[in-house]
Amino acid sequence: MRATVIAAFFGVFLTCTYTAKEATKKTKKAKLYVPQIDCDVKAGKIINPEFIAKCPPGCQDVKHRVYGTDIYASFSSVCNAAIHSGIIDNTGGKVLVQKVAGHSGYRGSFSNGVRSLSLPRWRESFLVSEGKPRKGVTYPSTLEYSSSKSTAVKSEPKKPEQDLKGTKSADTANTSEKASDQGDTARKEHRTTPGPTPATEMATTTPTPTTTTTEPSTTVPQPTTTPAAPRTTAAPAKARPGLHRGRDMGSSSVHPAYASVVAAAARQVQAAQGRGQNTGAQHQEPVATFQRAASSPIHLAMEIDSWKPGLSLFDTGFTSKEELNPKPLEPISQGNQNCKVDLSFLMDGSWSIGKRRFQLQKRFLGNVAQALGIGSAGPLMGIVQYGDDPSTEFNLKTYANSKDLRNAIEKIQQKGGLSNVGKALSFVNKNFFLDANGNRGGAPNVVVVMVDGWPTDRVEEASRLARESGINIFFVTVEAAAQSEKQNVIEPNFVDKAVCRTSGFYSINVPSWFSLHKVVQPLVKRVCDTERLACSKTCLNAADIGFVIDGSSSVGTGNFRTVLQFVANISKEFEISDTDTRIGAVQYTYEQRLEFSFDKYSTKQDVLNAIKRISYWSGGTSTGAAISYASEQLFSKSKPNKRKIMIVITDGRSYDDVSMPAMAAHQNGVIAYSVGVAWAAPDELEAIASDPAKEHSFFVDDFDNLYHYVNQLIQNICTEFNSQPRN
Repeated sequence: MRATVIAAFFGVFLTCTYTAKEATKKTKKAKLYVPQIDCDVKAGKIINPEFIAKCPPGCQDVKHRVYGTDIYASFSSVCNAAIHSGIIDNTGGKVLVQKVAGHSGYRGSFSNGVRSLSLPRWRESFLVSEGKPRKGVTYPSTLEYSSSKSTAVKSEPKKPEQDLKGTKSADTANTSEKASDQGDTARKEHRTTPGPTPATEMATTTPTPTTTTTEPSTTVPQPTTTPAAPRTTAAPAKARPGLHRGRDMGSSSVHPAYASVVAAAARQVQAAQGRGQNTGAQHQEPVATFQRAASSPIHLAMEIDSWKPGLSLFDTGFTSKEELNPKPLEPISQGNQNCKVDLSFLMDGSWSIGKRRFQLQKRFLGNVAQALGIGSAGPLMGIVQYGDDPSTEFNLKTYANSKDLRNAIEKIQQKGGLSNVGKALSFVNKNFFLDANGNRGGAPNVVVVMVDGWPTDRVEEASRLARESGINIFFVTVEAAAQSEKQNVIEPNFVDKAVCRTSGFYSINVPSWFSLHKVVQPLVKRVCDTERLACSKTCLNAADIGFVIDGSSSVGTGNFRTVLQFVANISKEFEISDTDTRIGAVQYTYEQRLEFSFDKYSTKQDVLNAIKRISYWSGGTSTGAAISYASEQLFSKSKPNKRKIMIVITDGRSYDDVSMPAMAAHQNGVIAYSVGVAWAAPDELEAIASDPAKEHSFFVDDFDNLYHYVNQLIQNICTEFNSQPRN
């Protein structure tokens, strides 16, 4: 028997020990919990400087963009960057992320099935490595996000004194305590002064937006329980000015009939409370509302003196239904959904414009806001006023409808000073189009510059940098310099230097401020041409474009001239100069020939003339060798801040391999497009093209149909540029 007891005791002891060990293990595992992130989460959205996260399967997708190689811009998808670097594959896994400083350039490459893009510069970078904790480093079990999507904040267990709507913050609690204290004082006044009594009843019928600690049923009483409420609430709206003139607010002399009505209503409320009915005259909200009403002597005067002998409680012109059911909030304006742009107006506030013309400018901006149809799903508009220095009057997210925007514009006061437009453009480029200011990312960024006369500083460099970062710039110039004033203009032809100069689409000149109203609709139409805006990127100093042209015997002389026209049609859509887009060309057969390099011609006309002069060579088709030659002779000499774009045009299958030379070009940051004609091989076109191949390869059955792809090719180039983030 004794042995049995000892054995049983020993068994229980072992069981308890095992259970304790298991509990300890579980506790340790909880400390090492790794949070999971989605495929589209960018490193920059996570505040933690170093963290381990788990990526789900299926993140290898072109929509989860990656910028850089080895070191990635923080605008990149964490999980797809980890796949690109080889840390994980498309099945997912744990990744260690370390934030580092921003870089002046990120090199795009193709690695592990992921195409990363090049980026000139970015403010923050990150490294990815195997998801194992470093010694001595504590990693968060929840990640802290910089946006409203944060999952790091966990609700505390709900305390008994908190209401059913959710956890109350410390600030709300403090406010409620103060309201309660003030409410006690208000109740004391209520006992000694008959005047505030109607305000108390009003509190039972009018919901207070700032109070969040009561259920809806406690803020909207039923008509049957508070018959006095509609009359007392509606009284301020129906107050008659002549009735309370000369009344003493401190007096307690109230008409007997009025006092008896109030007393009767109070008795009904108390009786209902005694029966357990919900009158709406309880919890904290009525106290807070009563306190606010009691703080306004004028409000109390209106409450007391709007009563008139002979009036019943419902003779005020409002029904109980109207009072007990406040008007619903107006729906948020969606705006003109066919014009989704993020728009900044640079408003001229210099002294040269004068007060009268400044008012005309405000009227013009208000009319533009009205014509645009401002709304959350349409255009958003902010205003920066410039003089000596620029300042933001309001940003994109301040106003979400045209009416409020127009009212805000009317209140703008003139700054004065010089007309420093260049300084204002630099300010907008760096400070205005930020996520925190309401920038939506997917909407084109547009700046409209209002100029009275001419700028007092230089605009070309500031405009170029703004365009380079993806901003579409319009100039509206009014009353240009007279002949006698032209010697005062610092930068002649400043408009041509500031905007995309391909068609005059981005500039409007108005002879007088009094005729400014005539350009409202033309400007709105241009600003809302989102397809055109996407392609304004063609005028930026963003690319070195190299054409690799098939000159083999199968092409023929006539078709070769058609190919050259195709090349010219694409080239002329870009702003060409040494600091803007540059064009180069290679012709190939079995051999290769450099027709002209990127630095050969610096004007559009010179480039177009050089394209016309290319002579047809004739021979075999070695496309792979031509791609390698173009990589060495053209793109190796490309400028670091330029996007490198190769457009290969061929009419047949290559005699050599194209996949390895193309892959080498991709890894060196070249974005390759393939255009096949007639007998071109589809598999080779896809091998030449950058990922995704569908967006980078084209095929036509006849040379005469090449022109169909001019606009689509340019649009793809523009869209690809537009998808890059702004620093």
